[in-house]
Amino acid sequence: MLKEQLLQDLKSAMKEKQDLRKNVVQMVRAAILQVEKDKQIELTDEQIIEIIAKETKKRKDSIPDYEKSKREDLISQIKQEIAILEEYLPESLTPEQIEEKLKQIIQNIGATSMKDMGMIMKTAKQELGVTADGKTINEIAKKLLS
Repeated sequence: MLKEQLLQDLKSAMKEKQDLRKNVVQMVRAAILQVEKDKQIELTDEQIIEIIAKETKKRKDSIPDYEKSKREDLISQIKQEIAILEEYLPESLTPEQIEEKLKQIIQNIGATSMKDMGMIMKTAKQELGVTADGKTINEIAKKLLS
């Protein structure tokens, strides 16, 4: 289970004095514990992966702000954090793979225009999960519908 793997990785990062890895894993574990405490449930691996994907997205979204302020030190650190988080995520799909999946989804639900975009996005997020980000799905879907 992913939760145990995170605990083992935390222990090894502490032993090997890898501060950045230790901090990232601790942050993920804290986010998991917070959700479990708030909802009073035991999270599955899929739910843990969603949390990790959300944390990864937060970091990716913050990079442009750091680039504007020319903080190369922080940009480097965030990129390292993203790399650590991505070790726990399933392999991301290429744009070509996403396009193939979206063609199938559009065909299956009978989408013909931009009015069907909501249904396409909902179905795509369910089927593709964290292997594709919403922005990419949206761009490719718009291209296919036009």
